[in-house]
Amino acid sequence: MSKRMIQGREVTDAQVQAWADEAEAGYNVDELQKRWGRPPRAERASQVVPTRFSDAELAELMERAEREGLDRSAAIRAAVRQWAHA
Repeated sequence: MSKRMIQGREVTDAQVQAWADEAEAGYNVDELQKRWGRPPRAERASQVVPTRFSDAELAELMERAEREGLDRSAAIRAAVRQWAHA
């Protein structure tokens, strides 16, 4: 039988049984929902807007983001805010 792995770590039969016991006992859905997902950016859930970038555009974006200590999403939002307020 092959090993069960999660994120590079072996999962033991005891751990699988503990998870099964926990699931069979039931979960508090309200409590689980508080822990899932990213924190909201506004009063309601934010929208995901897929956008395509060329390799060159993405490289330029990431170079500036790195200089300013931003992740990619924050850099794109900053660029949109700057453009929208111009």
